Amino acid sequence: MANNLEIVPYKEIYSNFFYTLNAAWLKKYFYIEPYDEKVLSDPNKYILDSGGFVFFALYNSEVVGVISLIKQNDFYELSKMAVDPKFQGLKIGHGLVKHCISFGRQKGWKNIILYSHRSLETAIYLYKKLGFIEIPLEKEVHYERANIKMEITL
Repeated sequence: MANNLEIVPYKEIYSNFFYTLNAAWLKKYFYIEPYDEKVLSDPNKYILDSGGFVFFALYNSEVVGVISLIKQNDFYELSKMAVDPKFQGLKIGHGLVKHCISFGRQKGWKNIILYSHRSLETAIYLYKKLGFIEIPLEKEVHYERANIKMEITL
């Protein structure tokens, strides 16, 4: 993992990176769904105010990645992870996910859930490597593109 990597909690001064990094990633691999647009445009309302968390990856003090833990009814969802393409290959995504797992353990959560797409083989490999396992995907999911659900027991 990059030595010059620091994971920091959400700060308003980084809010534009939350949108731009995630929007760029979604446009590259899929498209921005209406649910995405709402969450990305107002992380305070859709993540933070309801008990969720957003973290940023700083590499040499530059914002290069983002991840969030969205509070759902009875679990936290790992979501909205993106790394600036110029910084991919430095294990920044690995650092972000690992940070969220440690954070959840410190908070005493029983698990973390995520939704993804099987075409994202690198991401799925990372999740499995860090201890996530595939679990059944419910019929009604808030992401049109989700075709895999994974969980890590903390």
